[in-house]
Amino acid sequence: MTIRNSRRVFLKNSVVAGSVISLSALSWSRVYGANGRLRVASVGVGGKGWSDLNATANTSKVQVVALCDIDESKEHMGRAAEKFADARRYTDWRKLFEDDRDFDAVIVSTPDHMHAPISLPAMQLGKHVQCQKPLTHTVYEARQMQLAARKHKVVTQMGNQIQSYSEYRTAVSLVHSGVIGRVREVHSWQSGAMGWILVDDRPAGSEPVPSTIHWDQWLGVAPTRPYIPKIYHAFNWRAWRDFSNGQLGDFGCHILDPVFMALKLTAPTSVRAAASGMNNEIWYRQSTVAYEFPGTEYTASNTIRVTWYDGEKHLPARDVLGIGQSVKLPGSGSILLGEKGSMIIPHVGKPILLPEEKFADYKIEPVPARDHYVSWAHACLGEDKTTSHFDYSGPLTESVLLGTIAIRHPETSLAWDSASMKLTGAPTAQDMLTKKYRAGWEPNWQRV
Repeated sequence: MTIRNSRRVFLKNSVVAGSVISLSALSWSRVYGANGRLRVASVGVGGKGWSDLNATANTSKVQVVALCDIDESKEHMGRAAEKFADARRYTDWRKLFEDDRDFDAVIVSTPDHMHAPISLPAMQLGKHVQCQKPLTHTVYEARQMQLAARKHKVVTQMGNQIQSYSEYRTAVSLVHSGVIGRVREVHSWQSGAMGWILVDDRPAGSEPVPSTIHWDQWLGVAPTRPYIPKIYHAFNWRAWRDFSNGQLGDFGCHILDPVFMALKLTAPTSVRAAASGMNNEIWYRQSTVAYEFPGTEYTASNTIRVTWYDGEKHLPARDVLGIGQSVKLPGSGSILLGEKGSMIIPHVGKPILLPEEKFADYKIEPVPARDHYVSWAHACLGEDKTTSHFDYSGPLTESVLLGTIAIRHPETSLAWDSASMKLTGAPTAQDMLTKKYRAGWEPNWQRV
């Protein structure tokens, strides 16, 4: 019996009532790593999934063995299958996991609502996981992702790849060096237009589903709704609460990431938001979210406030930041106000120390970049370590998604007890930590 067939038989025999015997990354490499290459399956190979797949495969130590996408058109499965011609093809990730399993690791680059439903079963199968940001659609899912990665001893990475750029790594290093002193408060923003909001409510009617699109599989755990071209697939799903967490969900895990790393933030203790009106379908067009975090060795007091702003041209007020009109704020980024000075962290750009006259002669030593994608692949082979593993990116995602719950309870202070996962301050807040799943798609991975 070949090694490949042995693995397939072993895994099929290991599945009992929805549970799977897990092996550590070291055990996997001992049993299946004879060729020294990581066998990767990719779920979602169009759009961002296309760049995730290519960046991860940019090493001779990765072999792409399976591709999965609900869209068989040229722009999605078509070009991926052309480039990775030897890879097996699927339109349903469940078939990949149930009938194949002949891979070591999986890339999950789907819309947000399917991140956890695909990643968690993969980890139960002992597969290493790279998952796009935000890590999950709900706070509860984020906690489950963190616990599952620990339990099944797999190598994980969230796709907030800018964390590995020199610019963000340099900003974190500057805070740790003490150049701006301990930080008093933080303001972060994304002031771009939300071009994916095309309508103000769900359109009536439906249109025929193209033969290349498997619509029911795209919906997955989300409630059933008719297919309408361009409104949801392939890009504008981010406008809809059933599939995403809006602008904060999109950019929070990027822009707040160097803030978390620089200050070594943990879980917030409270969150309060103001937001423009929205219904039960579409996300808001503008918000302000104020988090209160416990202080750390890098903060000026025993608590620190981090305030998030989004919406077109929505920026923190200059008088709040204590900067003059001559200082140009980037369209998105953060400013850390310290005891000895301040620092702007553009998204993406070199950090800027303020006041400029004080730091005119200060030489910023850039920290070298890492390869966010290849480092995950090499870590799966025991040759590197990831920096946005789920023990880090899980709590970061929880904080981001707590902000989206606050947005749905405007002008209401919510208190968060991370240890017990209790969110108080509004009668419906606790229920929003999780969600209902469509009949027939209910996960069996809850309560890791």
